[in-house]
Amino acid sequence: MATESDAVEAVILAGSNVDKERCLPESIRRLRRQPDITVRTVSACYETAAVGGPAGTPDFYNAAVLVTTTLDPETLRERLHEIEDALGRVRTEDPNAPRTADLDIIYYDDLVKDFDGWSLPDPVAETEAYVAGPVAEVAPRRVHPVSGRSTVEIANSLHAEHPEAAPTMAITLSVPYTTRAVPDFDDVEGVYAPRLEALIRDQLIEIGEDPEREGLRQTPLRVAKAMDFLTSGYTSSVEQVVGDAIFDAEGAEEMVVVRDVEYYSMCEHHMLPFFGTATVGYLPKGNIIGLSKIARIVDVFARRLQVQERLTNQVADAMMDVLNPHGVGVVMEGKHLCMMMRGVQKQESSMVTSAMRGTFRSDARTRSEFLSLVS
Repeated sequence: MATESDAVEAVILAGSNVDKERCLPESIRRLRRQPDITVRTVSACYETAAVGGPAGTPDFYNAAVLVTTTLDPETLRERLHEIEDALGRVRTEDPNAPRTADLDIIYYDDLVKDFDGWSLPDPVAETEAYVAGPVAEVAPRRVHPVSGRSTVEIANSLHAEHPEAAPTMAITLSVPYTTRAVPDFDDVEGVYAPRLEALIRDQLIEIGEDPEREGLRQTPLRVAKAMDFLTSGYTSSVEQVVGDAIFDAEGAEEMVVVRDVEYYSMCEHHMLPFFGTATVGYLPKGNIIGLSKIARIVDVFARRLQVQERLTNQVADAMMDVLNPHGVGVVMEGKHLCMMMRGVQKQESSMVTSAMRGTFRSDARTRSEFLSLVS
């Protein structure tokens, strides 16, 4: 049986141009779940025009993934095809057909070899900017085993010809163990996140528990799913949750305040929950935002490892970015279990933080009006 010491480094290119906002992050999430593959780092998401397809073919999202694996190249490729199939890829004779998922091995250690219909390193490593850019990001010291050029040299030369192949902030891909939704919390069959589950099992052993006893047997899987949900803000973005819910509201000049928005987050110092309510107000400058989207913006930042001070400022900054209003005010109150359950153990304590932007900071009357509406 292959061990971790037998693992080799490989670079995989992940792409999608069908339901790409969902399928590209899901491809990488499924890579992380493979017991014989360890994801080391993920590039930014690059958005580029489809190569070779007919007019009107949707643009691609692409990202490079640096992994170590104990799988041989053929088995690794089969595993990637299984992920593609699970995400609904339909294989046709047209190599440029739109697809939900496209996972290709670009480099496998320093191997130079022709297989049945494919080669390593992949020839596109030196010819396509949409490949070279993200690959150089995750493996800048790698040298092409045939040409002797570094990935950075290759990327720079191709970028000069194709400057449009640049990162986009449309989606975030770099954080491990996260997904926007867990399909079924109660399904405890099989394996969900092998590496994370193994770590949780080790934690149980460290505290003196028996992970094989009946009550704990499925705990690692349940905790992995819970962590996916509780940290799902890492794979969400303000742009995604707001969508097209910005509306022209000519004449809307009075303050808008949404009170008592519940939030749940996790303290980054102890990984214990803190929770409470947020009040968000803004002074429109021609545009208003859908009511539910304010709560969703709060969740984008709350469902991460956080401190309340930063969370408050992130919500305020996001509201300024998406609306460009005259000003924004955010007040958050939170109860922190790291203070209630441990440490000083003060169960009735709470923390209040505020962030003011624009006229909410510069105009005392605006700030006073907002604060009078908070409680």
